[in-house]
Amino acid sequence: MISNQILQNTIEGLKAITRIDLCVIDTEGNVLASTFLGAEEYQDSVLAFVESPADSQVLSGHQFFKVYDEHQCEYILLANGGSDDVYMVGKIAAFQIQNLLIAYKERFDKDNFIKNLLLDNLLLVDIYNRAKKLHIETEVRRVVFILETKQEKDSITLENVRSIFGNKTGDFITAVDEKNIIVVKELGLNDGHDEMEKTAQMILDSLGSEKGLGAHIAYGTIVNEIKEVSRSYKEARMALDVGKIFFNDRDIIAYSSLGIGRLIYQLPIPLCKMFIKEIFEGKSPDDFDEETLTTINKFFENSLNVSETSRQLYIHRNTLVYRLDKLQKSTGLDLRIFEDAITFKIALMVVKYMKYMETLDY
Repeated sequence: MISNQILQNTIEGLKAITRIDLCVIDTEGNVLASTFLGAEEYQDSVLAFVESPADSQVLSGHQFFKVYDEHQCEYILLANGGSDDVYMVGKIAAFQIQNLLIAYKERFDKDNFIKNLLLDNLLLVDIYNRAKKLHIETEVRRVVFILETKQEKDSITLENVRSIFGNKTGDFITAVDEKNIIVVKELGLNDGHDEMEKTAQMILDSLGSEKGLGAHIAYGTIVNEIKEVSRSYKEARMALDVGKIFFNDRDIIAYSSLGIGRLIYQLPIPLCKMFIKEIFEGKSPDDFDEETLTTINKFFENSLNVSETSRQLYIHRNTLVYRLDKLQKSTGLDLRIFEDAITFKIALMVVKYMKYMETLDY
């Protein structure tokens, strides 16, 4: 429901306009928000007013109003003074808080719907029926972003992300666990990769420099119907995991850029071990010294170009050729041959994947 801070901000704003003190108290007499001190002394009056049939009443020179949530008294609003002007301000304040209740309840209902939609907990017919009741468009372009930070998410982080999108009714910000924030973003007809990258960067920037350190964001592909949103969520989820293995130097990772890493991620570990054993005959790339690994990685970065690789490594071309020959003798793979280079590259990625999965087992 509405947080005490929201209630406090609301009545402080009203006081700044009307110069009339206000206080919000629950039906058990607990002060939730107030613009003046000593509101606790009205507890007995509030409890008596809760039991009365009246919706508003003047008690001890103060106006009391009941604020309802679907015919159920949720709050008592107290306005300081007994004049007609105070009564009018009190009615306006009670009306404002009641509208906040409705808005937050609708957002809560939408939040539950989006969560169940992402997790595939809804039947197809329920998706469209509930979307219609909640006034959610079913046939618009959407994409799912997942934000993961090092620490568990808090309400401030969630609100910071929400503030980026303002009150756009087509965007939804929620969470299905304690570590990630999920954004279901509505896109325009011409929005594509560039717009999604900008949105991802804006989300990261909203965290600030301290919280943004070590944060990652991933996003899926664009879907055109609401029933497909869960697919974009699963893609973003996979992109986040695969990104940690093969693209840990990137803060933002798109599902469409995962390449062969996406396939390797779905391989069973026993098959990976068998593949590595066949390629390296019981050895592992971990057994290579730092010089060899640096040479291999730089050679791949330069698309198997011997001249450019030797230049960037500040070594003679013949030295690089010697290292590649030495690697060929120990592994049977000549990285200057495209097919062998592909095999070697995949093997290195498989080893990375296996090492990552081992860390999850501990």
